Amino acid sequence: MPRSHLKKLARPGEAIEPPRDTEVVIAAAVVTVLVLALGVLSESLVWLLGLLVFLPGAASALCTVRQTTFVSAWTAAVVIAAVLLPEDDGQPWLDKILMVLLTLALGASSVYACHRRIDREREMLRLRSTAAAMQRHILRPLPMLTDDVLVDGVYEPVQEERLVGGDIYDVVTSPWGTRVLIGDVQGKGLPAVGAAFAVIGAFRATAHREPTLTALVDALDASVVRHNSYAAQTGDDERFVTALIVNVDAHEEVQAINCGHVLPQVLRDSDVITPELTSGVPLGLAELAAEPATVDWFAFPPGATLLLTTDGLTETRAADGAFYPVAESLAQRVSLAPTDLPRALYDDARAFAGKEDRHDDVAILSVRRSPYRL
Repeated sequence: MPRSHLKKLARPGEAIEPPRDTEVVIAAAVVTVLVLALGVLSESLVWLLGLLVFLPGAASALCTVRQTTFVSAWTAAVVIAAVLLPEDDGQPWLDKILMVLLTLALGASSVYACHRRIDREREMLRLRSTAAAMQRHILRPLPMLTDDVLVDGVYEPVQEERLVGGDIYDVVTSPWGTRVLIGDVQGKGLPAVGAAFAVIGAFRATAHREPTLTALVDALDASVVRHNSYAAQTGDDERFVTALIVNVDAHEEVQAINCGHVLPQVLRDSDVITPELTSGVPLGLAELAAEPATVDWFAFPPGATLLLTTDGLTETRAADGAFYPVAESLAQRVSLAPTDLPRALYDDARAFAGKEDRHDDVAILSVRRSPYRL
């Protein structure tokens, strides 16, 4: 079958865009002519027709039910005409009858298989679409403004009809400043979205209640552990979540805990500074850590921009396997407005990757001190 109108399948359960009716007719006719010609030349038409009876099976994997029914009927008509019409071709009648019965059986089973395949694809797309819609509503729209910070950015999930990813972010005000979360759930698909929801829910429930970042991180870690416990009961894989939690208040230094996540960048004037943070274990793995989570401090003066990203940006690759040079790109764009920087970085990374398929979500946040504080 022609494949020019088939979507590239990256994961099981994706929908296939069927070929046009004219393509189906042409393909069926071409295959039929080739098989009949080879059968006549080799003088073993009945046995070569066995190749033709598998045509409905191919159609059931690529075409609609109507197209598969047409191919099955076409194949049955050709086989019956080629096998039964010749009166004396030297072939036993039992072989001919078996060939006709096999053709009819394969045609009927192909139509049924096509119907089941399409039902399964529709169900998978419905589930993925629902999860993607939930993800869009759970992640609050940007920009977000609090008394302490103005957070803008870009979040680009992997194509929703293919895959749902697990990048997360959120901003919550508290009596001790504004807490900013950015994270990335290990793995993808619906189970990853479940872990993402667990972390965001715990963050919103505890960020305004816990006075210290260490207590907040402990609560987030516990939420992932609980999620993994539920996942184990249902046979799903356990997950961990890399995360960076930052607390911004009126002081020029901010607090941060890095749970195995991509390091932040501070852009000030023409400088790009990477704060030295202690890299702890991801959320969900705290019991494996030799030491508890560590709070680090770094300078974030008025007028500076704090850039937070997920590894969907840092691990973007070109066709030759080279990684996207984030530091170099930032140095060239340090003068951009904070509201424009995330989109500029994302667009540049996509241009760098070229036609390579993107296999991960991308979240890029720019954090500026709120104008209320300046």
